[in-house]
Amino acid sequence: MQRVETDICVIGGGSGGLSVAAGAVQMGARVVLLEGHKMGGDCLNYGCVPSKALIAAAKHAHAMTSGAEFGVRPVKPSVDYAAAKDHVARVIATIAPHDSVERFESLGVKVITGFGRFISADEVQAGEVVIKARRFVIATGSSPFVPPIPGLDKVTCYTNEDIFDLRDQPEHLLIIGGGPIGMEMAQAHVRLGSKVTVIEGEKAMGKDDPELAAIVLDRMRAEGIEIAEGALAANISETAGRIIVEAKDGRSFTGSHLLMAVGRKVNLDKLDLDKAGIDHDRAIKVDASLRTSNRKVYAIGDAAGGLQFTHVAGYHAGVIIRSMLFGLPSRQRTDHIPWATYTDPELAQVGLTEAQAHEKHGQKLQVVRFDYSGNDRAITESRTTGMIKVMVVKGRPVGASIVGAQAGELIGLWALAIANNLKMGAVAAMVAPYPTLGEVNKRVAGAYFTPRLFDSPMVKRVVGFVQRWLP
Repeated sequence: MQRVETDICVIGGGSGGLSVAAGAVQMGARVVLLEGHKMGGDCLNYGCVPSKALIAAAKHAHAMTSGAEFGVRPVKPSVDYAAAKDHVARVIATIAPHDSVERFESLGVKVITGFGRFISADEVQAGEVVIKARRFVIATGSSPFVPPIPGLDKVTCYTNEDIFDLRDQPEHLLIIGGGPIGMEMAQAHVRLGSKVTVIEGEKAMGKDDPELAAIVLDRMRAEGIEIAEGALAANISETAGRIIVEAKDGRSFTGSHLLMAVGRKVNLDKLDLDKAGIDHDRAIKVDASLRTSNRKVYAIGDAAGGLQFTHVAGYHAGVIIRSMLFGLPSRQRTDHIPWATYTDPELAQVGLTEAQAHEKHGQKLQVVRFDYSGNDRAITESRTTGMIKVMVVKGRPVGASIVGAQAGELIGLWALAIANNLKMGAVAAMVAPYPTLGEVNKRVAGAYFTPRLFDSPMVKRVVGFVQRWLP
């Protein structure tokens, strides 16, 4: 048995773990990184990267059908589904070297390709190597949750871990789950030529602002996606090569392929957390500094519960590096964390939704809105479906919701404002280039000040006085 001593041992080579390893080793710490599967984790290999690559292919196909109003005759695209998957594979291969074993070893990280499990409070074993470290970071991420639906084990069921390897185009894709993953894959596949049915036990996009989610769902239905809500899958079977999903309420859905997209479960099974005295249930229990009940061990990203986004794992890495390397107090916060669903139109959120803000702030809350239809760039591109609304308390934004073109890009300004406690005046003072979609941010900030300036008797009196007496 080989023994290694180090300052920091990172368990998991996904986004969060790689960020910790790269940052710590370049600032002088000795780092061991354990990864038992693929470097880059879920995001690079099965999640964010391949899904956005497939969405990009689907957008090109859709563009061929939607140019009539621009004077471009619509044509039915000839889609090579396998070639679209080749594009996905090329994108992964292009990014992979940045997350590779070779790169991290070149930085000075000792990379061990094996799953790590605790054997004591300050030791982890990976294969034939035992690592003793001053600090451990659990960054094991999550995997698709596959519920125990009767009959599911008797049919072929895809998840995000293998749908991108599928080379034969689904004739009719059934998707169980109407959250971000399910809806993104639904639109991508319908635009590539498949028939798609989404089967959702409650409300599709139910965690998003309902007013904004309705805009997305209307577009998706208009593109031909069947969205069945309140359809809790109760039984799955296969007859003559067709998959049948029966809902609890008696509805039945038949298709050629099945994709499960009902959520994620944290990867904890291989860790032997109890041997290290680490409290956990569905995720690892952490305090505000992301420390576990074992003070030598931190957990970040999906492993720590909470928001399951790649950028959250990266943010967590920064929080714990401050603590581990410099001994400085460092606490996570969530109010400034944005997220986006990359449907068309996109849907993005940061901070409180309108409902959450009403519940927390009551009468102190003001909600300001601006429609994409008032943005000149959106008009030129016929992308006027969308809106932004910002929740404001005492002159400061506490949340922003955007649905529309490039919502995922536009939400960044509001994440900046909330992170730095900026007032609406800071956004109103910004000068945006014309014509850009970015002007919607400035215009919604202007909408906050409009009644204060144009509808104020006091302002009118002051202006009148100045005009009478100013030389």
